[in-house]
Amino acid sequence: MNRISGPLWVCCYLLALSGCAGPSRPTGSLAQVSAIEPGLARVWVLRQSDPPGRTIDAARPMVFANGAPLSESKEGTAFFHDFPAGTYKFTVQAYGTPAGQNDTVQLAAGMQTYLQVQAVPNWEQGSSVGGFSFAVLTMSPEIAQQYMPTMTNLGRR
Repeated sequence: MNRISGPLWVCCYLLALSGCAGPSRPTGSLAQVSAIEPGLARVWVLRQSDPPGRTIDAARPMVFANGAPLSESKEGTAFFHDFPAGTYKFTVQAYGTPAGQNDTVQLAAGMQTYLQVQAVPNWEQGSSVGGFSFAVLTMSPEIAQQYMPTMTNLGRR
């Protein structure tokens, strides 16, 4: 190996390794999120990254509040919506066999609630067919706060 090709090879090797680095940090800092306006409650919707290899990963199921479309839920993201105080039924678009899991939440002014959109195996829902669908479930604030820094914050929806 001559003097030039050795250092050149090392540079190429290092450049190749830099391309193997993990994904970039999530965008949309929580510090940039505006305060909740008086009289409103904030609902965060999170969808954690699912294990690789499942075909449902690419799905972007619509989340609904009292039957009205709110926003799509993409894997590895979080978004929020501010609602007037009241009772809300949250559902998610079915893929495959409907999971039928939804959540009804009583919101009070100033509170924050966390919901997770989760892929669930159809067999866990009593279906005789295989595959997955989606459910929306309340998440504890303590657990949600642990996941938030790992997710891309899509902001207000």
